[in-house]
Order: sequence, then C-alpha cells, then structure tokens
Amino acid sequence: MSAYLSVENVGITFETDRGPFTALRDIRLSVAKGEFISVIGHSGCGKSTLLNIVAGLSKATTGGVLLEDREVNEPGPDRAVVFQNHSLLPWLTVYENVRLGVDKVMRNRPKAERHEWTLDNLALVRMDHAKDKKPHEISGGMKQRVGIARALAMEPKVLLLDEPFGALDALTRAHLQDSLMDIQQRLGNTVMMITHDVDEAVLLSDRIVMMSNGPAATIAQVLDVKLPRPRHRIVLADDPDYNHYRAEVLRFLHGNEPAGKAA
Repeated sequence: MSAYLSVENVGITFETDRGPFTALRDIRLSVAKGEFISVIGHSGCGKSTLLNIVAGLSKATTGGVLLEDREVNEPGPDRAVVFQNHSLLPWLTVYENVRLGVDKVMRNRPKAERHEWTLDNLALVRMDHAKDKKPHEISGGMKQRVGIARALAMEPKVLLLDEPFGALDALTRAHLQDSLMDIQQRLGNTVMMITHDVDEAVLLSDRIVMMSNGPAATIAQVLDVKLPRPRHRIVLADDPDYNHYRAEVLRFLHGNEPAGKAA
C-alpha cells in the first residue's frame, strides 16, 4: 500500500556566487493519512526548504513529492500553508481574510454555503466573535488563529505549518497547541509541522523527523511518539514516556550541534 504523502529521494541545490550549494540530499519520508509529523533540527538544516518543496513553492533538484500518488510540482489547494508570520491582508476583516480562501477553492458552491463555511471555520478556532475586526485590531495569537482557520477552510489534504507559534508568548503558544491538537483529532488532518520546540514536537506529533546539519542535510533519525490521544500537557509533565521521548530529541540535538556552536 502506497503512502498518502511520499517524499522520494528529494534533494535541492542552489546556485550561488561561490558555486553550487546543496541544502538537502536524499530525503525519504512516507506519511500516512491523518498522521501528525514534526520536523526538527538546528537552524539552517533545511527544514523550511523541505516544507516549501512539499508545498510546491520550491522545486526539488532531484527526486520528488507524491500526494495520493500524484506528483507535486506547484502550489495547490490540496496543501495549505500556515507561516510563522500570519500573512493576513491588513485591509480585509478577519471574516474577509478567511472568505478569500473559501471563494478560491469553492467558487462553484452557493454564496450562502460559502458564508456558513467561513463562519464555521472561524468558530473552530474560536475567532467568530472577532469576524468584523481588522488584523491590526487583534493580538498575534488571534492572527495565527485566523491563519489556521483560512488554511482549514480550504479543506486541504495536507496542512503544512512552518513554525506557526514561534513568535508567540509561551501562554498563547500553549493555548494554540491545544487548539491544534483538538482540531486535528476532530478533522483527521494530515499535518507536517516545522518546529524548533522540543516540547511542542513531542506533545503534538505521531512521529518526529530529526534533520542532520547542513549543508546537504538529510533525515538522520525518526522517532515514533506512542503517547495515547487525547494528550494533556499537565498530565504528561510527569509521564515517564513523555520525558523519555523529550530526552531522546534533546540528546539528538545536543549530539548534533553545528560546528562552532557551544554545547
């Protein structure tokens, strides 16, 4: 049985003033439908580059990506991306920002249905109360909620998250992580998330993909996180399995410090 999402022997080389630079090499990863994958590694290891290839925003030099056995070679509504920066259009309201994505992918559906679907997705991230506000009138955490609502409203086959909570304070980040877990459990989304946060990776993931350092970074290790769901961070704080997984990721990162960086 083939994988739902398959990254097959992917590598990418960029031309620079100093000659070719190979950022990624021989990336192989199979993702099951409904699985939550986190990709972690030190800065500069090509995590976001890998996500951009899966999104169709960058083209691999070697290998390729298949989604349901179809080659990914350009951006498409079957893969929605949420970036660290919310990327909301400042002149549109919260509702209009989400409706923009809905109208793009559901243009053949009746207007009333698109309206209800927009409100449903804002309610899913608890932002329906702020539907008439502009981005500058809401907090950073609320903006990220809207970005997630816009992505979910497109009904993507794969949700791609590029450090979506990295710029937020710890409390807001925790609330959004809990919301994401709840949404993913209810909708069964297939998720690939880039993160620097070890606790976030263990809490949210079914598997953690650990990248070697660049240049020519590749997948060095994959850790199965066999914690039962639903997961509750307070309960897991003293859970020996949770702390074992956390220690495994920390050991990997500590043992793979980039050259010239203090341990």
